[in-house]
Amino acid sequence: MTSSSFFLRRHAAAALCAAAVLLLSPAVHAQEYTGLVHARHDLILSVSAPGVVARVPAVVGQQVEARAPLLILDDRIQVTEVQRRKVLLDDMSEVRSLDERVRILAPLYEDTRKLLNARGAVSRDEVARLELELLTARARQSQLLAQKQRERVELTAAEQERDTRRLVAPVAGVVTRVDTDIGEWARPGDALIQIVDASVCFLRLNVPVAAVTGLKVGADVPVRFEATANVAPITGKVTYLAPVIDAASGLVEVRISFPNPKNMVPPGIKGIAQLAGKAAR
Repeated sequence: MTSSSFFLRRHAAAALCAAAVLLLSPAVHAQEYTGLVHARHDLILSVSAPGVVARVPAVVGQQVEARAPLLILDDRIQVTEVQRRKVLLDDMSEVRSLDERVRILAPLYEDTRKLLNARGAVSRDEVARLELELLTARARQSQLLAQKQRERVELTAAEQERDTRRLVAPVAGVVTRVDTDIGEWARPGDALIQIVDASVCFLRLNVPVAAVTGLKVGADVPVRFEATANVAPITGKVTYLAPVIDAASGLVEVRISFPNPKNMVPPGIKGIAQLAGKAAR
């Protein structure tokens, strides 16, 4: 056998072995799956107490920060109650008066008690009277301290009651809907204001089990969007793999998140992700 024919036979055998391995192993392939893009937050807000709408600072299209006021009910009664509670809490006149009284009585009582021990320089009745005054003043001090603590709690409760008349943004975002106006009656449960935070979005997919075999949270996944949206492709990260399979469809939910600066990708459009799964043998 010549050396050239031996070389050809050896390479042919190696090629056959490689083909056999590929046939016996599950094939890795990429498949495209389509889903919808969702904003990180899409919130429909309502008030927590009924009342008449007094102000609506929110405007459709407005970018708002978290805790920004969106709607304020008539809160004149609640504001007045907060002011009253604050006046009571800030009134320290009796506290200061008692502090001064105790400051004077304490050394006076000690000096008088010492004089009593000096063979009757003062009467026992005088010492008892001063001791009683000092004890009474100190007891009143403790009462006032407890009273101020109650007033502080009552002020906090009044502030919380006032705040139930104000609807604030729970997150930063864009106001996309305002369904109320000044003078209208608002009730808990009414859909009044919608706010959307699309600074981060996620593509939600429902895919076969084979498509997620080997896929892990944190994996990079290429995503493109429907042509009519005219949005450039991006690379997202898998942030959620459902731990269960939907019994009705046999599919698994996957979420692929991606930053969305300047809201370049509008929520609601279709996204197409390329997942590298393993085909069953």
